[in-house]
Amino acid sequence: MKRFRITLEYDGGPYVGWQRQDNGRSVQEVVEDAVKDFSGETVTVYSAGRTDAGVHALGQVAHFDLEKDCEADKVLGALNYHIKSEPVSVIASEEVSDDFHSRFSATSREYLYRILNRRAKPALDAGRVWQLPVAMDAKAMHEAAQVLIGNHDFTTFRATRCQAKSAQKTLDELSVTRVGDEIHIRARARSFLHHQMRNITGTLKLVGDGKWNAGDVRAALDARDRSSAGQTAPPDGLYLVRVGYETEVE
Repeated sequence: MKRFRITLEYDGGPYVGWQRQDNGRSVQEVVEDAVKDFSGETVTVYSAGRTDAGVHALGQVAHFDLEKDCEADKVLGALNYHIKSEPVSVIASEEVSDDFHSRFSATSREYLYRILNRRAKPALDAGRVWQLPVAMDAKAMHEAAQVLIGNHDFTTFRATRCQAKSAQKTLDELSVTRVGDEIHIRARARSFLHHQMRNITGTLKLVGDGKWNAGDVRAALDARDRSSAGQTAPPDGLYLVRVGYETEVE
């Protein structure tokens, strides 16, 4: 039995999310079907992050076990062959020890949220950005975002159906920068609550619009009440960029 770690990128638009569900096709299903097609084995592919419907990935990490004697390069090539009709790509594959777990071994996860801040609609990135046509103050958004860095009770920024046992999380990095017509919000933490990144983005939008300031964000955090914060930003602009592990150089 061999364990393989794979890194994937995908367009989340056509899928119900990473995890298998009864209401549509998932990324997990795509990968598991591809493994079965080339190996004949029915496996479970475990991911580092269960991205929601419409959320994309540039560096999702997953693992699975195979009885078939394969090399990592063959696994990469075979998977990509069998998913060539899907907007999913395996960009790396390696054999790992059987104590590696894509989710539980992870020490950090990094997300990017892309806001297209212009009047003209996206011709090439439709479904991959959140278009906001009114000019926003990225500097003020960044300053307000610093309030959320550190260890806090993030109840205000979790989905009402979030299943995490505790809302206490440590946000290691949160930055907002303007890149041409886009505003990029980047966050890094060991783990995130359900919709945490999207709810933070929707709240920082209020700051960018000039309706809120850093004090309002602090008050929302302290309220520990989802209704105290901004909207849940759409999934279109959210990307899982990277998953970190202790054995790697950060």
